[in-house]
Amino acid sequence: MAASTAGAVKARLESLAFGVPVFRDGPRKGQAEPYIVVQEGLPATIDLTAAGDAGDDPQINETVVVDLVQQARVQTGPRTTKVTERHGLAEAIASALHGGPLPAHPAKVTSVRVQDIDRSPIEDNKVRHSITVTVRRALLSQEVTPA
Repeated sequence: MAASTAGAVKARLESLAFGVPVFRDGPRKGQAEPYIVVQEGLPATIDLTAAGDAGDDPQINETVVVDLVQQARVQTGPRTTKVTERHGLAEAIASALHGGPLPAHPAKVTSVRVQDIDRSPIEDNKVRHSITVTVRRALLSQEVTPA
């Protein structure tokens, strides 16, 4: 059982066996590409429309960003390069997450929605695909009750 939404997303991605290591909040020092980083601590909103006379638990919409970092290309000669980026991998990750379950989450998850995918070049022929995911889940009592 994961302790957080990012942990549940990490567990889900690892279960899908894309052949890419998954980390929370950053890769290991010296980690080779490609790799995935799941980040949390992003905006979350409470949706109280579900809480009411029916006794439903309040819902929280939590944002998680899944970053896929890959090497775009390598130089094969003085004027030639070879593409090493796995085109379509970010879309495959997004498709697997969108509408899928998060069984490792400690709360009841009612939806997982991919909001967007951004591709941006970073240093040394690397690219980052940032996949923004919104997870709608029950608000846990330990999140609002002091210990």
